[in-house]
Amino acid sequence: MSENSYRSTVPDLVTHEIIRGKLLAAADEMGIVIARCSMSPVIYEVLDFACGVCDPRGQLIVQTNGITLFTGTFGLQVKSILRRFADDIKPGDVFMTNDPFDGGTHTCDIALIKPVFINDNLEAFAIAVAHWSEVGGAVAGSISPSATEIYQEGIRFPGLRVCRDDIVQQDILELIRENTRLPTMCIGDFNAELAAVRIAETRLREIFDKYGSEVVRDTYSYILDSSELLSLQAIKQLPNGIYYANDYVDGDGITNEQIPVCAEVRISDDKMTFDFTGSSPQRDGPINCAYGALSSAVKTVFKALVDPQGPSNEGWFRPLTIICPEGTIFTATKPAPTGWYYEGSAQASELVWRALAELAPDKLSAGSYMSLCGAYFFGEDPSTKEMFVHIEPAIGGWGAQSNCDGTGALIATTDGDTYNYSIELFEAKFPLRINKYALNTEGGVGAGRWRGGFGVIREFEVLINGAHTYCSFGRNIETPWGLMGGKNGSLNYMEIVSGDSVERISRISHKDLNSGDLVRIVTGGGGGFGKPYKRPVKEVQEDFLDGYINKETAEKDFGVSLDENGNVDSNLTATLRLGDH
Repeated sequence: MSENSYRSTVPDLVTHEIIRGKLLAAADEMGIVIARCSMSPVIYEVLDFACGVCDPRGQLIVQTNGITLFTGTFGLQVKSILRRFADDIKPGDVFMTNDPFDGGTHTCDIALIKPVFINDNLEAFAIAVAHWSEVGGAVAGSISPSATEIYQEGIRFPGLRVCRDDIVQQDILELIRENTRLPTMCIGDFNAELAAVRIAETRLREIFDKYGSEVVRDTYSYILDSSELLSLQAIKQLPNGIYYANDYVDGDGITNEQIPVCAEVRISDDKMTFDFTGSSPQRDGPINCAYGALSSAVKTVFKALVDPQGPSNEGWFRPLTIICPEGTIFTATKPAPTGWYYEGSAQASELVWRALAELAPDKLSAGSYMSLCGAYFFGEDPSTKEMFVHIEPAIGGWGAQSNCDGTGALIATTDGDTYNYSIELFEAKFPLRINKYALNTEGGVGAGRWRGGFGVIREFEVLINGAHTYCSFGRNIETPWGLMGGKNGSLNYMEIVSGDSVERISRISHKDLNSGDLVRIVTGGGGGFGKPYKRPVKEVQEDFLDGYINKETAEKDFGVSLDENGNVDSNLTATLRLGDH
C-alpha cells in the first residue's frame, strides 16, 4: 500500500466501518449546517457547496456527495495551507482561501479550513467550500465573461488566517464588506461555512474521544487503502491500451473561435495516466481552469468508471497520474482569468469520458450538453431597493448508453448533486417570472438505437426596468457526440426577446433588460448510441405519441413512417429501413 499509511495494528473491520460511518455522518452534518445557515440561494437552494474531512497530511478521507468539481480540490487546498503556514498551525485557527492557482477553482468558491487538534496533536482538517453570489470585481456576480485577467474577478483570499483562538478577525470581515456588492449575504455565507467546520470539529472530537487517536488514524489508512485496492482491481479489468479524444471549446468569451483540446488516456495493468499535452495554451478569456479543477475533472470521470456509488476519498485516485504542461487552458497560471473555469473543467471531463466511453458503454454514455450554461441576472429590486444577483446552473440532455436512452433534464457532470431553483422560491426572491419550463423537444436529440436525453427551455420574464444579464454557454457550435453509430445531439444557447426583436447568443458580457423582455435558456439534447434504424418501431411510435418527436423526425432519423395518429405504415417503414443504415 501507499507510503502515506498509518496502519500499525491488525484492523478490526467492524470498528473501522463504524468510524467510517461516523466520519461520513460528520461531513453530511456539515452540509446540512451550510444549507440551513447560508444566505445565498445558490447555496441553500441549488446546493452549490461541498464539505469534507482531510487527514493531517491533507489527504481527503470523507466528503459530502456535493459538487463533483470539488472532488480534486480539497486535498490541494489543505496542502496549500500546510505549505504556507508549516509549523504555525494552532488550535482555534481557521483559514480561508479561494485562490485558483493554489488548489482552488474560481474566486467565488470560498474554502474555510479548520485544523482539528486532539491532545495538542493535529489529527484532521475540516473543510467547507461554497459558491458566494458576489465577491466584487468588474461585474455583479463577479464572473465577467469578458474578463482578461483574474483581477477583474473579485477579491482573492490567498490562504488567510481568518480566526485565531476561535475568534474571527474583524479586519478581514471589513475587507469583505468593502469589496463586495452584497456584503450582508457574503458575511452570512461566511458564518454558515464557519459553523460547518466548527460542527465538524465537535464531531471529530467525539470520535477521537471514544475510539482513541491510534484507532482513528488506523481507520484513515483503512479507508484510503481499501479504496485504493478496489480502484486497482477495477483498472485491471480494463484492457491495456492508449485511448484518445479531441474536441473544441466554443469560444473563450473574448473570441468565438473554436479552441482545440485533447486528451490521451493510457492504461497499463493497474495504472492509468491522463495526458492533456497538446491542448490549447491558456486563453485571454475566463474559460481557463487551473490544475485543481483539472484534477477534479479527471477524478470525477474515473470515479464514475470504477465505482460511482462508493464514498469518495483520496485512496481511489492513487493509481492515477495526470499530465498537462503548465500554462494550458487546463493548467492556467496567474494572472489568467478563471471565472468560467467550469467550462474548461467540463471540457476536460468530456475528453476523458469520450476517450473511455467505448470501454464501458454501460457506465459512460454518449456526449451530453456538458456546459452548465450559467446565466446571471442582476439589478435593483424595487421592493427592497437593494441589488439582487441571480445565478443558476441549467439542466440539459445527457447521452444514451448501451442499454437505455439518455437522461433528460439532468445537471451537468461538473455540478454533481445540485439542483435548479424551484419556481416558487425563485419568483419570491427575484423580480423575474418563469413563464415556461419544458423539455426542448424542438431542438431534438441524437438519434440512435438508444436516443439521447432532452434538454430544456426555461423562459424568464423580466418584471422591472433597468435589469441586466450576461452568460457563457459551451457546446454552442460543437454538438454532443454520438457513440457506435449514434447521431450527435443539439446545441445550447440563450434567446433574448425584446418587442419584435429576437437575439440568439451564447457568450455575452452584458445585455440591458427592461420590463416585459423575455430571456430563454435553451439547453441541448444528448448524443445517441447505436444505429438509429435499429431502434424498434414501437419505441419510435411511443416517442411520437408522447410528444417527443414529430412525424418528420420519425421518418428522417429513424426510418419509421407514421400518420397523424401515430399509426405505422409498415410497407413504407420496411422500405425506409431496407439494408444496413
